[in-house]
Amino acid sequence: MSKTAAAPAPAGADPSRWKALVFIALAQLMVVLDATIVNIALPSAQTDLGISDGNRQWVITAYALAFGGLLLFGGRIADKWGRKNAFITGLAGFALASALGGAATGEAMMLGARALQGAFGALLAPAALSLLAVTFTDAKERAKAFGIYGAIAGGGGAVGLILGGFLTEYLNWRWTFFVNIPFAIVAAAGAWMVIREPAGSRNSARLDVPGVILSTLGLVSLVYGFTRAESAGWSDGITVSLFIASAALLLAFVAVESKVKSPLLPLRVLLERNRGGVYLSLGLAVIAMFGLFLFLTYYLQVVKGFSPVKTGFAFLPMIAGMITGSTQIGARLMTRVAPRLLMGPGFLLAATGMLLLTQLEVGSSYPALILPAQLLLGLGMGTAFMPAMSLATYGVNPADAGVASAMVNTSQQVGGAIGTALLNTIAASATTAYLTDHAAQAAAGGAAGKLVQAQAMVEGYSAAIWWAVGILAISATIAFTLITTGRPGSGGPVAGGAGAGSEDAGLKVPVIAH
Repeated sequence: MSKTAAAPAPAGADPSRWKALVFIALAQLMVVLDATIVNIALPSAQTDLGISDGNRQWVITAYALAFGGLLLFGGRIADKWGRKNAFITGLAGFALASALGGAATGEAMMLGARALQGAFGALLAPAALSLLAVTFTDAKERAKAFGIYGAIAGGGGAVGLILGGFLTEYLNWRWTFFVNIPFAIVAAAGAWMVIREPAGSRNSARLDVPGVILSTLGLVSLVYGFTRAESAGWSDGITVSLFIASAALLLAFVAVESKVKSPLLPLRVLLERNRGGVYLSLGLAVIAMFGLFLFLTYYLQVVKGFSPVKTGFAFLPMIAGMITGSTQIGARLMTRVAPRLLMGPGFLLAATGMLLLTQLEVGSSYPALILPAQLLLGLGMGTAFMPAMSLATYGVNPADAGVASAMVNTSQQVGGAIGTALLNTIAASATTAYLTDHAAQAAAGGAAGKLVQAQAMVEGYSAAIWWAVGILAISATIAFTLITTGRPGSGGPVAGGAGAGSEDAGLKVPVIAH
């Protein structure tokens, strides 16, 4: 911190901004951890609470639906009510919901707690990112701040696997919920003392109620459609109906937003070329990432026989790569090169790491194959996530910062739902095809039969990972073609990019309220 402290502070900068970053990052870590930490604890919780196999998925789905469906609403509430207020309320609510989950005595209490966690997470996540966006306005400081935030956003899920494994194996599954409470208390107390919001950055317009209803129902239908497709199949009648309903609701939402005076999501936020490119490329990249977490976790535990704790530690190279890519590559180069020259190569480097994993076999060596693949994947994602997070809110009108931040989280949430359902379906199909082709060997039983079963699983993972490679390549292509802005502070887009007529051009930095 000595380097940062020694540098002269930008004019009008909040003197407590670096302390604020600590508490914003802590809250973000808590939300991201929760996405994976509960997965590890789920088998134990299911047994203790008597949750049926048919309802087990709702422990994950209840959170995903509330979080994904309410993100835009949460972002606009933060804009209207104040991001600090929304941030602290979100932390308090998330802690309370976590306490309920940890103390759950039955299925209904657990599912209710997970839905509450999702709802308060939908308020907390966009408030955290938009606070960062309006607090750090100097290009160099913004690069450092978003480097730290990007590393947490990218690597927190893997940290959740380690922490979840430890808590479940050595304490009790309930601690995967209770662990959120100290995180929330420290972050809320720190935020109350040090965070100061820029004056004049709230949105005083009336709340767009039709927009809230249409966007929430549309996103819930979309996320649930993909979640259901994973278990019931893509041709299932309810699955298809959910996708049709989602398309109709979201099209109606766009039509309403183009006409109302004070839209929930101003289309200028979504349609500005660079931000649109970020939302799209980030959403696709998350599809690939979620698929990898899923398949690599199963491969290490089921095929290789790793314990939950050992599996968590096996993801450490990816975390190290993400932190290095975000804070040492992305943050250092963001003020020197255009974002697309970090995002595009970052996604391609991640695709290279994913390409290595297509060579997975039952007897593959962790040090020779999985470790270098994770390092490449982490370095690439960390390098790409950092400028993506920053660009998604860069130059946006301060009154729209919350909803712009919510769109980042929405693209990630929807991407995660798609990734889990799509890639799992591809893997299951490839596994079934392999077992059909080797039916005689599989039926033999004994060691030979188990080997065929393991080979079939790995065949499925490899097939799905090939798709993930292609998706990351598409993310890189989108970053290279749609994101045309120049480096921060360079005076605008690169040649041939979006013109200076952007609705955000010439935006003045707000003054910090004391």
